[in-house]
Amino acid sequence: MRFLLGLIFALSVIGNTRVIHAQGPTILEIADAIHQHRERVEKEIVEDFIELLSLPNVATSLPDMQKNAEHIHKLLEPRGFEVRTLRSGGAPYVFAELVTPGAEKTILVYAHFDGQPVQSENWAYPPFSPTLLSAPLQNGGRPLDIANINSGSFDPEWRIYARSAGDDKMPIIAIIHMLDALRANNIDLSVNLKLILDGEEERGSPTLGQVIDDNPHLFDADLLLFCDGPMHQSRQPQLVFGVRGGRTLDVTTYGANRPLHSGHYGNWAPNPIMSMAYLLTSMRDETGRILIDGYYDNVTALTEKEITSIAEMPNIEEQLRDELSVNTPEGAGNRIEELVTLPALNARGITGGGVGDQGRNKILSESTVSLNLRLVPGQQPERIRQLIEGHVERQGFFIVHDEPTDEILRSNAKVVKLDWRGEGGPGLRTPMDGPMAQRLIQIIEEMTPNLILTPSMGGGLPLTAFADRMDTPIIVLPLANHDNNQHGENENLRLQNLWDAMAVYGVVLATFGRN
Repeated sequence: MRFLLGLIFALSVIGNTRVIHAQGPTILEIADAIHQHRERVEKEIVEDFIELLSLPNVATSLPDMQKNAEHIHKLLEPRGFEVRTLRSGGAPYVFAELVTPGAEKTILVYAHFDGQPVQSENWAYPPFSPTLLSAPLQNGGRPLDIANINSGSFDPEWRIYARSAGDDKMPIIAIIHMLDALRANNIDLSVNLKLILDGEEERGSPTLGQVIDDNPHLFDADLLLFCDGPMHQSRQPQLVFGVRGGRTLDVTTYGANRPLHSGHYGNWAPNPIMSMAYLLTSMRDETGRILIDGYYDNVTALTEKEITSIAEMPNIEEQLRDELSVNTPEGAGNRIEELVTLPALNARGITGGGVGDQGRNKILSESTVSLNLRLVPGQQPERIRQLIEGHVERQGFFIVHDEPTDEILRSNAKVVKLDWRGEGGPGLRTPMDGPMAQRLIQIIEEMTPNLILTPSMGGGLPLTAFADRMDTPIIVLPLANHDNNQHGENENLRLQNLWDAMAVYGVVLATFGRN
């Protein structure tokens, strides 16, 4: 064994039960042991990852998601997990538990194994035929033949391209091979380990709450570690203590009950695209600030510690502006890390006629925009609905929630349909100064001194399903590369992020429960 433990494990043997004491290998020794083991089996790790990524996993296809769940069972059971599939009317969830004799703490790890729908024609390589490239696509990466690569020869900057490579099958592979590495070095877990692997996160985890309600004691834990999302753009390690909630609203404005020639009827017929434009600009200004009365009233202010943590984060504004070719960001000059702790109202798609070669000289009957509402702690989804509907009414619109009849169109100057999609959820933030949070911060800071503490990420995760039902502190541990193209074409994972995930998981699970 290449790694020699510098300390003698302080383990008392009582019968066949090993009781964990405070002593053991140091954090850096554990990380080094994992990396050295990984170098010897890199090819096996990548092959396991490719096999998992090869399974189509759009959550709406229940047969595909069942195949994924069965495959994950086969990965976990040989590592000693007690594994079961949980369901409550939707896609499967995989729950797994690994009991550590003598452990007094339990960590519950969340990840998901479903992915966003794909449009294969937009991908450089088929999304469910994982491809290892020598560099990012935009940097001229070329395909590599894994059969000709030996363990220890994998460049950490190589990338695997496939749906769910970055979001979010990687934690599954990292955890199983981390356990192999610890066992190869006779390093014990210091905690009981539970996994909840979500098969429908990309659909909003609609049955997760019921799954928890049906199995309440399965989810008892001292810490819930959410392993999803991209890490900081600086590539420095990061802990995130909150997420924004969200609601989706589709807004449709109307003109005449049939399309009209824009020459014959222009300047007379109501134009639903222009009506939509006026309505949208009444709702937010060009800096992104929401103009709806009362929208910010219940927003929970950042604590001094959270404000300080933002100030101490690496400033990536110039990097992002250059990388993304943005001259003037929204936000009136505020940092992105502060902006994502505020509510947002974003248009995620709009329909209304054609453009370019598809343009026609007509005034359409309707136009629809889909709004993505990002909510923060203190904001309640139903209250946000009331505020938006009140604002729309003050703009002179008659609100319907189903398709309007001709009589409704004749009787009202402006008609709008508001289609609220799903119930949504509020934002959530875990205090940074809680004992579990402080323990986790201490461990990771000892492993790597450049830890970034982030009050909230901009995206949403199904945290409230847990937070509404249990008091366990929830912390997000993002480990995918920030440029992984999640949800889009050519999603990818940088190999170094997989290697680092193995080390982080191993260090946390081997030391968190020490006295």
